[in-house]
Amino acid sequence: MVQSLALALGKQVTEMPQYLQFQPKPYQPQMSAYWYFDRWPYLRFVLREASSFFVAYFAALTLFQVAALSAGPSKYAKFEECMRSPLMIILNSLTLAFLLLHAVTWFNLVPRVMMRQVLGKSIPDPVAAAPNYLVWLGVSVIIGLFILRII
Repeated sequence: MVQSLALALGKQVTEMPQYLQFQPKPYQPQMSAYWYFDRWPYLRFVLREASSFFVAYFAALTLFQVAALSAGPSKYAKFEECMRSPLMIILNSLTLAFLLLHAVTWFNLVPRVMMRQVLGKSIPDPVAAAPNYLVWLGVSVIIGLFILRII
């Protein structure tokens, strides 16, 4: 189109000059594949994101447990036997650690995204997160009492 416009105006078309000697190079920062190990906030972010795999594993494990329970005592006994293996104990311990990390970071995140003003004054983050931890503690105590057969 530029050539036909130049011909229509009676001008000669010239090529764009090529500057090879002093042509700037695009900036490509050098970044390690392990960039998140450099600072604790980055590592914490990556660990929190990785914890979602353990949340999904726990959800699937719970569904398998319910399916084994509904299939009868023999299937549930096989499920319990599988859960007693050292590999499953290690995997479930790691899952517990990541679930705790996920829960704590979620509870600490909630006050930052919700509106928390009382009588026109903002509430500090720990005070806004406290109800989440209190409910968690209360449910844990009730479940513990149920397991110990006190309730």
